[in-house]
Amino acid sequence: MIFTDYELTYLKSQTLGRLATIGPNGPQLTALGFSVNDDGTIDIGGPALSSSQKWRNIAANPAVSFVVDDMTPDEPGAVKPGWGRGVEIRGEAELLTGHAPPSYGGSWFSDEVIRIRPRRIRSWHLDPEQVQYNRDVA
Repeated sequence: MIFTDYELTYLKSQTLGRLATIGPNGPQLTALGFSVNDDGTIDIGGPALSSSQKWRNIAANPAVSFVVDDMTPDEPGAVKPGWGRGVEIRGEAELLTGHAPPSYGGSWFSDEVIRIRPRRIRSWHLDPEQVQYNRDVA
């Protein structure tokens, strides 16, 4: 499995992430929705996706970073309450056309998907036994 149980539970509980790509004028960071596939890849959809700058950036350079994070809730059992927590995924993105968009998308989403294949994962404040976890997965 690419993600730990803690990471997978966290990712499936979130709806918003940030995709970093490298464009002709430097980095671009975009907030967007996502879904986690059973094989550990991440799918990103959107309206007219292939006409977006992030699509063009990935076509030129498939190296990406994707971050999902928030503040740890101040509740019993939480790891580091009041601190940040999250998952950073570094990997390569693949551009898919003629592909059904993720289920979180509406009818305005195009039949295109950006699929991220994780290579390195960093997570923090999710697992009470391991506060930070960094590893290569491919």
